[in-house]
Formats: sequence, C-alpha cells, structure tokens
Amino acid sequence: MSRTLYRLEGCPFCELVVDELDELGLDYESVWVEGRHSNRDAVKRVSGQRVVPVLVDETYGVTMAESSRILEFLETSYGETADEAEAAGA
Repeated sequence: MSRTLYRLEGCPFCELVVDELDELGLDYESVWVEGRHSNRDAVKRVSGQRVVPVLVDETYGVTMAESSRILEFLETSYGETADEAEAAGA
C-alpha cells in the first residue's frame, strides 16, 4: 500500500483526513494507535512525534502530521488542483 494513515479512534482530525481520502477515492491502510501519547511508539518511529493523524505517502515520499497540512497535500497532489495542473502541462 502506498499510503498509510496513523489514526486514533474518535479523533475528529483523523476523521477529516479519512473523509478526504475517501472522497478522492484513494486506497490507504489504517494503523490504529493507542490513546495514551506515551504508548504511540509506532507513530514516533515514522514521524518523530506522537500526535495523530500522520500520513505516510510512499508515492510522493512524504510523511506528515497535522490534519490541515495533510488535507492541503492530498488536494494538491490528488484532487482537482492536481488534475488541472496535469492537464495544463500535458
């Protein structure tokens, strides 16, 4: 899978990212993390921090946190903005 989303159940910021991934029709793997920050070692290994959401996108070689940054990246890379840029360059 080229995209992995580290998320926490009930996290509204994680759900915003999930909604965007679904809307764009992108496949991704969910990795559910522990509720306690001190137990989020899997997230820390990939991103250097323990907050969620964290998106790892192997297609673009990026790992990022913060839902607003992730949403902007998804729209720019996979959304209508990306389609328009690709059409202009073709």
